[in-house]
Amino acid sequence: MRRGQEREPNAARKAAMAAFAQASRDQLRELIQAAGLSTEAKPLRGPETGLVTVRGRIGGGGASFNTGEATVTRATVQLPSGQVGHAYALGRDKEKVRLAAILDATWCAEETRATVEDKIVAPLQRLQAEADARRRAEAAATKVDFFTMVRGED
Repeated sequence: MRRGQEREPNAARKAAMAAFAQASRDQLRELIQAAGLSTEAKPLRGPETGLVTVRGRIGGGGASFNTGEATVTRATVQLPSGQVGHAYALGRDKEKVRLAAILDATWCAEETRATVEDKIVAPLQRLQAEADARRRAEAAATKVDFFTMVRGED
């Protein structure tokens, strides 16, 4: 199976996990509290911080090369119901990753998935889309259009 062709449940979980990873700790905490979800969970792994190698390609299709390293934090938790959740995020914020893992586990439980989708994932995706639009607008405001002017002497 190629990237981007995941089965629907995997694609939906991937989108939810991406929203959790891109959110701030405060956003996660506020949305969890507003949704009335519990943050009780047993840590199975971490949260722990380490490095990953960042790879790039020239032109998107050339030979890959190492560009450097990035700090990543990961966690795996188990809810009292037995559901297990995982999370990875750039940076060193262990509490954020713990909350993201709890949300992943809560999303995986059939009885709470709709709540997480409606009250956590959708608002996060909306906030992230607004932030992306703001960044695009700021970048577009600095765009310079170069053109050639024809002089009358020619």
